Amino acid sequence: MSREHHHGLLLSWKIRVGFSKDIDPKRIRTYADWFYKNHLILHFEIEENHIFPILEDENELVKRALAEHRRLKRLFEEREDDIKTLSKIEEELEQHIRFEERVLFPEIQKVATEDEFFHIEKIHQPEKFVDNEKDLFWK
Repeated sequence: MSREHHHGLLLSWKIRVGFSKDIDPKRIRTYADWFYKNHLILHFEIEENHIFPILEDENELVKRALAEHRRLKRLFEEREDDIKTLSKIEEELEQHIRFEERVLFPEIQKVATEDEFFHIEKIHQPEKFVDNEKDLFWK
């Protein structure tokens, strides 16, 4: 999951670079939408269905992660103001990933059994990340 988080952090970076280069927000949005549909939706599903349940349902860290997933999903589906929405995606996605990596996942690792780790490994065999290089606006 950490490798996938790295790609999410790169999405935030690409959005920042796009803004700093004054790239048309529609170009940035096209890439962000592609990333969401091809990587982030499945990533969220795996976390929500197989990783977060390792902690209790009422765990505050899990509640926070789920709320952040809902917020990010709404942002990716927002179609009004690309500049404002992309800015929020860039900021909130990065904060969310840092939270999962630094706070939530270490807590899950403390309580997860060997069988749970094996199950996650079994159901989550990420393919090599293939980026969308149709428009390298960040270069």
